Amino acid sequence: MTLRPLALTMGEPAGIGSELTLKAWMARHKDGAGFIALADAELLAREADRLGLDISFGVTEDPSAALDIFPRALPVYHTPLTKHPDPGQPIAETASSVISIIETAVQWAIDGQVDSIVTNPISKHVLYDAGFNHPGHTEFLAELSGADNPPVMMLACSELRVVPVTTHVGLRQGLDTLTSELIIEQAALTHGALKRDFAIPHPRLAIAGLNPHAGESGAMGSEENDIIIPAIKTLRSQGIDATGPEPPDTLFSKAKRQTYDAAICMYHDQALIPIKTLDFAGGVNITLGLPIVRTSPDHGTALNIAGTGQADPTSMLAALDMAADLAANRRATR
Repeated sequence: MTLRPLALTMGEPAGIGSELTLKAWMARHKDGAGFIALADAELLAREADRLGLDISFGVTEDPSAALDIFPRALPVYHTPLTKHPDPGQPIAETASSVISIIETAVQWAIDGQVDSIVTNPISKHVLYDAGFNHPGHTEFLAELSGADNPPVMMLACSELRVVPVTTHVGLRQGLDTLTSELIIEQAALTHGALKRDFAIPHPRLAIAGLNPHAGESGAMGSEENDIIIPAIKTLRSQGIDATGPEPPDTLFSKAKRQTYDAAICMYHDQALIPIKTLDFAGGVNITLGLPIVRTSPDHGTALNIAGTGQADPTSMLAALDMAADLAANRRATR
């Protein structure tokens, strides 16, 4: 089977994306999945000079050439910015290029020119000011790729995989939108992704409770009885190995983590606190439910350290490795 590169998008030009891209190539060009950076080549070169990195660049419009270039130079699909921002200072003039890069990367993945896409973090407020009408990266990727279902966010590290049923909304709003149907939809999609993308033949899902002690049979809240247990019963009737509701205060212990392949959590922080505690630097954001593979480092643009050389590439390297593994598993199940 023909090997294909990964596509690594630029993200916010004023953030740490350029530094991470350079450091990722330095760490992986001798032994690792090859990738092509969709970015402004001049911006990358300026960042390399700032960091004192001796890196050659291979500018190409053909992603298929990237694997030949990768061992000796960083392959770059040059997308020029109309104006270069200062580190840590986003500007509206970059928005059109950031959006164009995401569109190109997704089209490459759909066309089979790249194995998967890895996205550097974006500054959503900059894109909103330029007319971007999506809540975030994930929703934009879902529309571009023609996803059949609303995408699901998974955070993964070597010790844990978590899926928050409600994500970037306030806690009260999240609880108001929590339904059995939403739990079923996201758990079923996670189950399918674990089989297809993670090559787990019989996935085990742990469904977290919402309230202390998983509601204590209704004494500490009714959501388990009214919403979560009916969802688990439906999942089991569909042949999905789903257990719970599991008390959230014990679900993430070392012993308990050995009993499931992914935890379905009821809200954002219930999922992200344990994974960031276990592996703050190495967590990966994975979008489930897309016809393409997409991963991202589990952090933001880090504008406060942009241009300082302090950016830690650990999560980016994990995202690249994860993208390559998921793409290989997906190919093997076709």
